[in-house]
Amino acid sequence: MIMAKFCQCCGRGPASGNAVSHSNRHTRRRWLVNLQSVRIDAGDGTTFKVRVCTKCLRSGFVRRAMAAAPAEA
Repeated sequence: MIMAKFCQCCGRGPASGNAVSHSNRHTRRRWLVNLQSVRIDAGDGTTFKVRVCTKCLRSGFVRRAMAAAPAEA
């Protein structure tokens, strides 16, 4: 199931809270997850695209698919 603004690896989604101004007024806001669309390696040679957060990319939960080397002419 694909949902917008959710990490397909860990399931992290938008966090909500208050934006507090200098005069201490509170208005609701959302902190969105930094999602990147990457091609990952499934392990059996197949690759597919997923939207994962940068926390999963940095921690190594997903492995990027290696780009194919250009063919020599």
